[in-house]
This record gives sequence, C-alpha cells and structure tokens, in this order.
Amino acid sequence: MERSSLPVAVIGAGPVGLAAAAHLHERGIPFVVFEVGDDIAASVRAWAHVRLFSPWGFNIDPEARRLLETGGWTAPDPDEHPTGGDLIEQYLEPLALLPGISANLRTKRLVTWVTRLGVDKVRTAGRAQAPFVLATDSPYGFERTLASAVIDASGTWTQPNPLGADGRPAIGERRANGRIDYGIPDVLGRDRPRYSARRIAVVGSGHSAQNLVRDLAALAVRHPCTSVTWVLRRARPGQTLGGGRDDQLPERARLGAEARALVASRVVAFETGFHVDELVTADHGVVLLSADGRKLGPFDRVVAATGFRPDLGMLG
Repeated sequence: MERSSLPVAVIGAGPVGLAAAAHLHERGIPFVVFEVGDDIAASVRAWAHVRLFSPWGFNIDPEARRLLETGGWTAPDPDEHPTGGDLIEQYLEPLALLPGISANLRTKRLVTWVTRLGVDKVRTAGRAQAPFVLATDSPYGFERTLASAVIDASGTWTQPNPLGADGRPAIGERRANGRIDYGIPDVLGRDRPRYSARRIAVVGSGHSAQNLVRDLAALAVRHPCTSVTWVLRRARPGQTLGGGRDDQLPERARLGAEARALVASRVVAFETGFHVDELVTADHGVVLLSADGRKLGPFDRVVAATGFRPDLGMLG
C-alpha cells in the first residue's frame, strides 16, 4: 500500500487534536482522530469548572474558526474568559460535529501502541518509508490502523506528577491514594462533599494550585470548619504569587493577587520549602513528612497540584 494514500492519525480529540483535524481537512489530507473518552475532550471535561486566564481570542485556532464560520458559527467575544465547559460547549463540540470532522472521529479508542509496519526496534533499513501502525483497544475490540503520519495530541492530564519531591511517588503515597486527589477537583461543585468541613493540604506552586486554593478558601467561608494548608517545595514563593503588573494576562495576574491576599490574611496556611518525602496514613488522617524532618497534618484530604507529564508508553 502506498504510504501517501494512508490517513494521518491524530491521537486525542481535545483542543489541539481537533485543531489538527481542521488543518488536515482544509488541506484535503485524509485523517482519523482517536479519542479515549466516550465523547470529545475527555480531559477538558475533568476541569470543566475551571476558568481559563487566557481569553477566547487566544483559544480558537484560525483554521478551525474558518471552518466553523463557513457553517454559520459565530465566535464568542474574544475578550471573555471561558471555563473548560464553555470551551467544549461553544467551540469544541460545534467543531467536532462538522461533517468533515465527525466522519473521521473515533471515540472510545485507547491507543495502546504505535510502531512501524514490519519494522522492529533494532531495524533501521526502510524504517522511514514504512507506514505507521496504531493499535487501539475499544468496546468494539482490538483494531489496527495504518497511517502515513501520527500527531500525538493526547496531552498530559491523565499522567499527573506524584507528590514526591524528587519525581517519584512519596513513601506511602500509593497507600494513601484513597485520601489523595490529583489535578483540580471541583471543590465548590461536584466534589464539595469530600472537602467541606475537612482539613485540606494542597501541594504545588502553579496555577492549578492557585485556582484550587482560591476555591477552597471560598468553601471555607461557607463551611467554617474547612481548613486549608498550601504546601510549596520552593523556599521562596517568587512568581508563584503572580507577576502583578508585569503579567501580560490580566486574569492570571488577578489569580496570583488573590492567592497572595489569602496567604497574607492567613485564611490559608502557607508552608514553603517543604519537600514531601513520606505520607503516613492513620485513622485520624494523613501526615506529610519532609526530607528535612518537618511534619504537617494530619489532613483529611491531600491534593497533588504538582503538574503533569506526557504518557509515552504507547510510543515505547
């Protein structure tokens, strides 16, 4: 089979994967999009409650916009800031429903590996000319797809970093898994019962942590028995609490300013230079131990807002 006649395989039907599909469609290049979720943008749905600090104008791909507008779609106000849910409802779902995209979209497909047809790991002769082979697992069974090229837009959401400060799970982290959440739980909505009137530790210094700390502080106003401790590995917060006037994104600056105010007012306890080395779980909660011997807790819930990494297992 001529490799040039094969489709481009796109892994992931989120913002990047669907934008790639729009570009391929506009160029007349055959393609297929594999999405592990039951519907598009499965990872975005997990943080649908979070408001982006970048406005609509930064979040719509130009090629996707042209394709949508051909079908009568009207873009949202470019200066407004959508939530993850808005992004799906007002942009990604209309894009995925366009005939040129939907006909090539395959949901409930987990890509388990990507290789070259007839080429093993130690062979180099002819590798560049061989088509790609993608194996997918789904409710419909095991499938193989030949492709001329592969675009990995699977993202990082499903592969959160562990709590351990040196890139590994902390001692006892797996044992405490029932008390740990990763990412940005919806503490003011769907996940409120797990967090209201509880002792909470948030580990992480990025914008996910800032969003979460802000929401937990709002939860504590409604449920005064809720306590929040924000744990940073950094000895000095630096840009963690926002860039202020130097920040080119006003909403990101506001997020940092709100986090700074919560720390200054002591609504949120603030612990810096704490490298989580071990978690000790008991009936009364989880205690965090640092590499230098410090101890925090006990906590009812711990949130690891420590970032994410790509899952490269399928490419191994």
